[in-house]
Amino acid sequence: MKLGRISTLTVAVATAIAAMLFMWTLVQAVYYDPDSYVADVATSTAPVVVPPGALPARLEIPSLNIHASVQDLGINAAGAMQAPDNFVDVGWYKYGVPPGYTGSAVIDGHVDNGLGLNGVFKYLDNIKVGDDVYVVTQGGYTLHFVVTDIEVYPYTDAPTDLIFGQDDAARLNLITCDGTWVNGKDTYNERLVVFTTLADS
Repeated sequence: MKLGRISTLTVAVATAIAAMLFMWTLVQAVYYDPDSYVADVATSTAPVVVPPGALPARLEIPSLNIHASVQDLGINAAGAMQAPDNFVDVGWYKYGVPPGYTGSAVIDGHVDNGLGLNGVFKYLDNIKVGDDVYVVTQGGYTLHFVVTDIEVYPYTDAPTDLIFGQDDAARLNLITCDGTWVNGKDTYNERLVVFTTLADS
């Protein structure tokens, strides 16, 4: 009888430990480190000053059934653009221009999470030139962009000036991970970049 109680207690403790380990793994997988590597950027010191209503609130890509809230993100300790802290939102680079302004606005998002669950940009590689992309501002205005180019770059050699620095038109560039997982680096070996331009004012 005493041995039976000990066995029951041992099983209960082991089950509790296993449950805690599972929950910790789940939290780590679902809530991303905002310092995840996305793309190197030129260092900036302050956000572009615009009316609050002009800042992005939602990203809509009808062809991919994407309807995502937008986080305002900066630069991590490694000098790269931060990534969203979850896998359902996207992030706007707040030290660049807001979508709709002349220059290169950049929005990033995760392709998947630590458990292999789909991220917001899981199927971004299915987008096509000519597809529509919409940004809804905090003031409720909808900006219409059209995909003009789709490129894949090595994660260590993405063209920063092209992604973040073009200032000849109102552009919106979308970026996510692509390729294969790099063990020990906690990242994929490529970056998918979708280039769009503003279709109407």
